[in-house]
Amino acid sequence: MDCVGHSSESGSGVCVAQSVENGGFGGDGRCSKQASSPRSGGSRNTSPMGRGGARNTSPSRQKVVKTKPRGLDEETLATFGKVVHADVQMEDNIWAMLPEDLLHEILARVPPFLIFRLRLVCKRWNSLLQDSSFLKFHSSVPSHGPCLLTFWKNTQIPQCSVFCLPLKTWYRIPFTFLPPWAFWLVGSSGGLVCFSGHDGLMFKTLVCNPLTQTWRALPCMHYNQQRQLILVVDRVDRSFKVIATSDIYGDKSLPTEVYDSKIDSWTIHQIMPAVNLCSSKMAYCDSRLYLETLSPLGLMMYGLDTGHWEHIPAKFPRSLLDGYLVAGTQKRLFLVGRIGLYRTLQSMRIWELDHTKFTWVEIGRMPPKCFRALLRLSAERFECFGQDNLICFTSWNQGKGLLYDVDKKIWSWIGGCALQSYNNQVCFYEPRFDASIY
Repeated sequence: MDCVGHSSESGSGVCVAQSVENGGFGGDGRCSKQASSPRSGGSRNTSPMGRGGARNTSPSRQKVVKTKPRGLDEETLATFGKVVHADVQMEDNIWAMLPEDLLHEILARVPPFLIFRLRLVCKRWNSLLQDSSFLKFHSSVPSHGPCLLTFWKNTQIPQCSVFCLPLKTWYRIPFTFLPPWAFWLVGSSGGLVCFSGHDGLMFKTLVCNPLTQTWRALPCMHYNQQRQLILVVDRVDRSFKVIATSDIYGDKSLPTEVYDSKIDSWTIHQIMPAVNLCSSKMAYCDSRLYLETLSPLGLMMYGLDTGHWEHIPAKFPRSLLDGYLVAGTQKRLFLVGRIGLYRTLQSMRIWELDHTKFTWVEIGRMPPKCFRALLRLSAERFECFGQDNLICFTSWNQGKGLLYDVDKKIWSWIGGCALQSYNNQVCFYEPRFDASIY
């Protein structure tokens, strides 16, 4: 039987609002908000003389304290703090008559994590997430940018933090609404997040929307084994699919199964040909699923529209120690890995697949300084994942991640205590209120 979990409105809205208000991390006190809020003892000169242009040079004048507005980068801050204008009086009788559709269109363009703050303004705004008109406008607005979602369990209590790349801020999301068997983070797509785990002897899968605090367990697969899974969301069709490939340990040849939310069931497809997998990591782009193989050497590609597997003879670069497939935008497929020998000089490189020649073309290298900071030991493991031509690197012993923008050729560090735990599971995440679990 399918299970559906809903948290109460006060549980999701209040908890997240408190997390946002406290700068993202609260409770354990490990991380605090860096940008301070303006103090109540205001330092701005509000006297008529001060506003009239005559500078107040009195020794008793308080020192002006400039603080960085939350969510603004340094360039915006420089422009923001140039001129201090007098407060503008907003006529309540005018703004209260703002048409409902115009209000929803404005609020739909606010970053999702800031919506929880606005819900505290009044009862009308508090009911936004249940308003179909607001969700309609929200679904038509482009994404505000990707986020990093980190998930871990501390004393069996699920913890989740999200780093918003555009706002450069960590936010804490309560994840206590999930069942206790949800242990492995499968991935995220289109605002939904997929988890799997064992409930007794049964291997189960669920999808959830962290913002609305709703989840749903999927029906059991025909072959109930722990599988490699990947989540795919179609926002235009307002549906999602979960692809289950081979046995995660590679011991059994199982047929590929695909769950379709439109029919709420799993369908059996072709068994993947006998191969020696190089890695359990998969990448999905342009309706195709890719896996690395050692024998035969190259890639195995699964077409979601055809339901068949196909081998691609794309040989890996020489001296490749370990590699990760990363999906980019449209048809772009990247290979990320270390080049060199163990215990000797190594480097991290990025290649892109040439779909016509089936060859890997190098498009970037990690700076040596970043490589040494990311991996202190030559044999140390690292994780790599991507979205929208962004590639993120994490390692077990680091409290930060390294982000690479393929288009802009820019490397940048992401700090925060949400990346410090060795058992963290991380993926890219696009927060959306309109993402449905059905």
